[in-house]
Amino acid sequence: MKKLISMKMASYIILAINTMALFMHGLILLNILPYGFVWGGRLKRQEGVILFEMISILIQIVFISIVAVKAGYILKGKFKRTSNIGIWAIFAVMILNSLGNLASHSFLETVVMTPITILLALLVFRLAIEK
Repeated sequence: MKKLISMKMASYIILAINTMALFMHGLILLNILPYGFVWGGRLKRQEGVILFEMISILIQIVFISIVAVKAGYILKGKFKRTSNIGIWAIFAVMILNSLGNLASHSFLETVVMTPITILLALLVFRLAIEK
């Protein structure tokens, strides 16, 4: 896998996708985008959307931070063990998220987000195997 894609390229792609996802969750929170295609299409009321989208934004920020530390973009040389554990945790979450997307009630989430989360899982795996 190390020969297929560099750690630098994998981290760029992960950060780009997660930044776009962060932006998307912000637009949903601001009622610019509809919320029907996130959280498995199970959210029915605006009050629930606010809580769940705030959780999504927090998770995105944590994911972006962990990837940036692992890739050496921030806090270079610090928190190596913590970032390694975080990367493996993100990998596990991406696998579970892919399975959840497959079971989604939202066709858009299943068709669009499943391939993206599988791609993210593979890219995060690439970061995880880097020493």
